[in-house]
Amino acid sequence: MSRLPFEDPRTEQVLDQAEDALDRGDPDAAIQLCGQVLREIPDHPGALFLSAEAFHDIGDYVEAENRYRRCTQITRDHPLSWSGLALSLFDQLRFDEASKTANRALRVSDANAEAYYVRAMLRERRGDPTGAARDYRRAWRLDPERHPPPHTLTDAMVESIVTEALLALPDEIREWLRGVPILLDEWPSDDYCKAFDPPRSPAEVLFGLFEGPSLMEADFSGASVGEQLSAGLVTITLYRKNLERLAHDRERLLDEVRVTLLHEIGHYLGLSEQDLADRGMD
Repeated sequence: MSRLPFEDPRTEQVLDQAEDALDRGDPDAAIQLCGQVLREIPDHPGALFLSAEAFHDIGDYVEAENRYRRCTQITRDHPLSWSGLALSLFDQLRFDEASKTANRALRVSDANAEAYYVRAMLRERRGDPTGAARDYRRAWRLDPERHPPPHTLTDAMVESIVTEALLALPDEIREWLRGVPILLDEWPSDDYCKAFDPPRSPAEVLFGLFEGPSLMEADFSGASVGEQLSAGLVTITLYRKNLERLAHDRERLLDEVRVTLLHEIGHYLGLSEQDLADRGMD
């Protein structure tokens, strides 16, 4: 097959389809479409950037980094490639690199909302709430739809959200969780994120769920699931800062909490998606 020139309208049509796939929440389709272009033009910056966005959406931050980085080498003045690279570095807990890259993105363009948002999260973790709030506001003013500012959540507000989310769960799940301690921390620690393979993004973890020995490794002599969970060996930790980033949309936040609880307890207990569906917990 002959290589397509950069200006070939067929290439742009494929990339338009890839962008549409990303917009409708189908990153796998976007990756496949971008792959069609990259097989013909390995250094096509548009295909590299869109596929980097798609890999980030599916949580493959290493591949996203590789593609964003290649974009910055090809088109050094493309601000979104730099901010995407900064975010993928943040997601891999490489905070010093992420900070330098976010600043580079803002030198390329001081109208880059994503770069301000990444820098805000970095400042938050460094204990600079004033600088973080300033950068969150800048991101919001530049792109209010994608980067609404976090809303402060007091302990009482978090308790209310969790209570409401629990009430939306099936009765069996609520019974299982009765008596399980729920703790509140500001954000997930590096050690917690690194305990997963691959590591989890510190910006996306809402809960540190069911920390403690696996129920399947403990001998409860036939105790019920609820008795096992309430035995004091497991806890749930909520992360305030990540909850606050969703708090502008209470319904979405409630749904995220409910779904996270549902699927994490299923995973912890070794229940498959089908098991959950069979129990009416989908």
